Amino acid sequence: MNPQIFGVIVGNRGFFPDHLAKSGREEIIKVLEAAGYRVVILSPEDSKYGAVETRAESKKCAALFDQHRHEIDGIIVTLPNFGEERGIVEAIHGSGLKVPVLIQATPDRVDSMAISDRRDSFCGKMSACNNLKQYGIPYSLTTLHTEALDSPEFAADLAQFAAVCRVVKGLRNCRVGAIGARPTAFNTVRYSEKIFEGSGIDVDTIDLSEIFGRISRLADDHPAVTAKLAEINAYVPTQGIAADALLKMAKLGVVIDTWTRDNSIDITAVQCWTSMEEYFGVVPCTVMSMLSNKLLPSACEVDVPGVVGMYALALASGTPSALLDWNNNYGADPDKAVCFHCSNLPKHFFESARMDYQEIIAGTVGKLNTFGTVVGKVKASPMTFLRVSTNDASGRICAYVGQGAFTDDPLETFGGAGVVHIPNMQGLLRYICENGFEHHVAANMSQVAAAVYEAARTYLGWNIYWHKA
Repeated sequence: MNPQIFGVIVGNRGFFPDHLAKSGREEIIKVLEAAGYRVVILSPEDSKYGAVETRAESKKCAALFDQHRHEIDGIIVTLPNFGEERGIVEAIHGSGLKVPVLIQATPDRVDSMAISDRRDSFCGKMSACNNLKQYGIPYSLTTLHTEALDSPEFAADLAQFAAVCRVVKGLRNCRVGAIGARPTAFNTVRYSEKIFEGSGIDVDTIDLSEIFGRISRLADDHPAVTAKLAEINAYVPTQGIAADALLKMAKLGVVIDTWTRDNSIDITAVQCWTSMEEYFGVVPCTVMSMLSNKLLPSACEVDVPGVVGMYALALASGTPSALLDWNNNYGADPDKAVCFHCSNLPKHFFESARMDYQEIIAGTVGKLNTFGTVVGKVKASPMTFLRVSTNDASGRICAYVGQGAFTDDPLETFGGAGVVHIPNMQGLLRYICENGFEHHVAANMSQVAAAVYEAARTYLGWNIYWHKA
């Protein structure tokens, strides 16, 4: 993954000690580069101390950001002193960039409040935010009103802001591959392509007949098929799985890989139930699991909103996501539930995983037509959950997000399953049902609810609920 790039604006106001702008610029560059980020910032040759104060300096900063508009992931405004609020807002507005903005203000020291060293950033931050609000520029705030650049608080806020930027950039440029038609029995996964398009999420479709047709043209010994077959056998244990089933999975994987590459597809949602089993003879679970494990999320039943949720979590955390069912109560504990799928979960989620057959569909189409699930018990881990949906009545994307944990509670069942603990889960379940959300939910083994919420609410304009204890 390429390092993220931040445009940085150093605020300055002349009748405050401007040596603080000089040291503040040097410090933020040091902090950002030490954290692995790249910086686009005015140099001391471009403006006084490389800060932004005057109209001319704002125009220079705007032009610099515009020059790097395809590289900059977000903008960080640092206030080593009060800062010139108009200079800051005009630089951002003039650049035309529509990226997340973080406002940081450096704290004063109680023992250094003389005119020669007093910052007043505490006050200046309010003025900067006021102007951004006037101009309609959305922005994010640090956890504390003032934070030192070298503090653990700012390090955490910076990491979260970077996650926000990844989610916003990824979703605004997202191409979803919808492979096959929505199964008739799954009204729950209906959605509006047009509403998604408003957030930059494009949907490309391909019929299963085209997928099957392309598979039929692939020779068994095609180098890509041979390579994919080896990749499958290396991914999970395949003992007891019929050789012809593994070959079908390999061809399916090659065709999906080729189609997504040729059409610049980022994520996929695949028709399974029960066309894949009846007319092709395997389940697509392993192929989808492998994609998700590579941070290329893949959801079943053409659940496009579900895979968008998976992608948002993967962008925020940098780790694989899964799509699960809110499936069963766990005994009498009101804050626990069983999350299940049959399963295409990435192997990242499991204590150990193996390939098997799909026990539910096997009763209808026969065991030999259902090889390819990836099964096991979900390992104990922190988790974030997210459901994305489209609301045709309001014309908006709506969602809910929250955090909990996969537990190590015992569970004897089939497929891929785990026990989750979520504080006030009964309140969450009531919210889901009262608002008509789907039974599918995206999950990730991280705690990134705050970043996803900020990205969705502040920058994408989604109607999102954050479930808290």
